[in-house]
Amino acid sequence: MNHAVRGIAMSAALVLLAGTAGAQGAKPLKKCPVDSVVSGTVCMDTYEASVWRVPNSTTTNKSLVSKIQQGKATAALLGAGGATQLGLVFFDYAPCADSGQNCTNDIYAVSLPGVQPSAFATWFVAQAACKNARKRLPSNAEWQAAVIGTPDPGPDNGTTDCNTNSFGVANTGSRTSCVSADGAFDMVGNLFEWVADWVPQSTACGAWSAGVSPTGDEQCLAGAATTGEPGALLRGGFFLGSGAGAGPLAVVGSAPPSLAAGAFGFRCAR
Repeated sequence: MNHAVRGIAMSAALVLLAGTAGAQGAKPLKKCPVDSVVSGTVCMDTYEASVWRVPNSTTTNKSLVSKIQQGKATAALLGAGGATQLGLVFFDYAPCADSGQNCTNDIYAVSLPGVQPSAFATWFVAQAACKNARKRLPSNAEWQAAVIGTPDPGPDNGTTDCNTNSFGVANTGSRTSCVSADGAFDMVGNLFEWVADWVPQSTACGAWSAGVSPTGDEQCLAGAATTGEPGALLRGGFFLGSGAGAGPLAVVGSAPPSLAAGAFGFRCAR
């Protein structure tokens, strides 16, 4: 094993150990807000995030923001408050910047069924949208625990299977068979999902052992760049990720956190 590969392996192991150590001292949850599901010690959003700009968020729409932060916001309430969904076209988050600056009291991540999840968010924008909703990006270990039970994709029937062999994003929860054992939808396919962890930016793809991933989920977490930005982990694959391109173990570490793309989304956790 060369030094670069050894370095990325050690970084990934430390990330996993840190997540595990934090979880060992916490008690399992029994109940979460209505927009999320219980996953061990974490409340994981049921759906991939839709990002909303809420006008007058500290004044006339203060109660709407409170509903968002409590996990009780609905599409009807957002519409009544004049909120507009972002992340459906590239790049409409401004003045919220790629770096996450100027996002406070502006954009909010919401877990809603039956909407197109928001894309084109950098890791920083995703983090800010979660924070404003009093949530956070899940760790890699938390995401991996929550995805358990989601089908490893086979042929996509275009209606109920995970959205892994199409040319566009499906509405949240519309692929009814694409659900984890905890009840989280669309964790495989649809949009890649940012998670909290960073690693040295990956420069190559490896392979899972056949016993762990018989379908060969994508594993681009090998090699380590020595210059430039770090890599922020993306999980689950996306709508064009047929075959090995998507699955419960699919992981990509080659995207810098400043990158925005139409295949990149996220979900929040508490």
